[in-house]
Amino acid sequence: MAGLVPFNRRNTSMFNTGFEDFYDMLDDFFNDNWSSKIMSRGTFKIDVEDNEKEYIVEAGLPGVNKEEINLELNDGRLTISVEREDKKEEENKNYLHRESRYSSMSRSIYLSNTAEEGITAKMDNGILRVIVPKQDIETKKKKIDIE
Repeated sequence: MAGLVPFNRRNTSMFNTGFEDFYDMLDDFFNDNWSSKIMSRGTFKIDVEDNEKEYIVEAGLPGVNKEEINLELNDGRLTISVEREDKKEEENKNYLHRESRYSSMSRSIYLSNTAEEGITAKMDNGILRVIVPKQDIETKKKKIDIE
C-alpha cells in the first residue's frame, strides 16, 4: 500500500511495477480541480431534449465563466465552444518553474427545423442551458405517377 502514496512512489523507481500510469492518474486526481480535468480531456457532456415546440440543450461546464463561451447556430448546427486561459498574476514571487494553461473545446449538434429567432441561453451553477425554438416547416409533398 505504501506505493499508492505519491511521495513514496519516487523511492520505488528501481522496481518497475507497470503501475506508473495508474500512479500518475492518482496524482492528477488529487492535485487538479474538476474544471481543469474537463478542459484537459477536450470535451464536455451535453444532453439534448426534443419536445414539440423546442430543443433544450444542457452542457456541463463547471468552473467555466459565461465570458469564455461562444454559442452559435448556423443552418441548424448548434456549436458550443469554450476557450480559456488559466493564468495567475502574482507579483513579488521568485518562481523556479511556472505553468499557465490554455485550452479550448467545442461540441456541435445538428437540430432540424430550428428557428433563428427566440433562442435563449442561461448559465447557472456550471450548467449551460440553451433553448432553441422549432420552426414550422410546411412539407411539400407531391405524388408522382408512374407511366
